Amino acid sequence: MSIDVDILNIWISPGHDFKGRHGLGRMDHGVITVDSVECHAGRGLVGDRFYDYKEDFKGQITLFDKAVAEELQKALNLTSLDESAFRRNVMISGIDLNTLIGKQFTLGDIELSGSEECHPCYWMDQAIGDGAFEWLKGRGGLRCRITSPGRLQTGSTVLKIER
Repeated sequence: MSIDVDILNIWISPGHDFKGRHGLGRMDHGVITVDSVECHAGRGLVGDRFYDYKEDFKGQITLFDKAVAEELQKALNLTSLDESAFRRNVMISGIDLNTLIGKQFTLGDIELSGSEECHPCYWMDQAIGDGAFEWLKGRGGLRCRITSPGRLQTGSTVLKIER
């Protein structure tokens, strides 16, 4: 099955702002917006904090649905929303990401395996706004393994579900 999707944004970050920071406060490594990124099978996105994080890591690349971001903004009555604050790598539109859990698929010219939901953490209340953590449960995005290398770029593309 093939689906037309739009890759709206791609972000990488050189360091962790929240991971391992319980009780210590947030770091500020920033997020870098890129038009394209090199994806290495089994390793991650070149330049990202999770590149070579650990063997067979489930979150070598993370995707987030633009429709979910828009719904959250309305639900929390936010006047603006910095979508990079979700700390996911790719903002995509055109598909319900939860349908890709456990599936092999291609996105542009890279092959991915949908590992699991990218569960939100309590830090979402600080990064996005009060109530974001609870609201995002079940809608936190998709963690994937990269199964073949390639370059991912912003723009319209085809997502093809293999199995």
